[in-house]
Amino acid sequence: MKKRVTLTFPKRAIQMPVTYVLAKEFNVAANIIRAQVAPNQIGNLVVELSGDIDQLDAAIEWMRSRHINVSYTLGEIAVDEDVCVHCGLCTGVCPTEALSLHPETYKLTFTRSRCIVCEQCIPTCPVQAISTNI
Repeated sequence: MKKRVTLTFPKRAIQMPVTYVLAKEFNVAANIIRAQVAPNQIGNLVVELSGDIDQLDAAIEWMRSRHINVSYTLGEIAVDEDVCVHCGLCTGVCPTEALSLHPETYKLTFTRSRCIVCEQCIPTCPVQAISTNI
């Protein structure tokens, strides 16, 4: 099973080797989608956790017991076709190639099944045609 979560670390937990503990103690793989972590500051990590459902639940409870805020990412990316100018800037930052330009028409194509909702495309869009529907 997979769960996409956002982890918010308090300053005192920023040095904790969370992904190591998840793998070693809970047999949960953590695919880091986006990270904003700096010493002595609040840190944010968007990860996709993979493993057995019971192990995932135990791992999430362990993180919460260490005062790490865990919130589930439920939203999806939405592209407003009426606003999009098909410039292709978003395709350059999409790590899964969910956003691509059609090779013949050069129109933006969004493959929802490939999207991991990392949200890197949102600030890249010059006309704000991309958003989340959370």
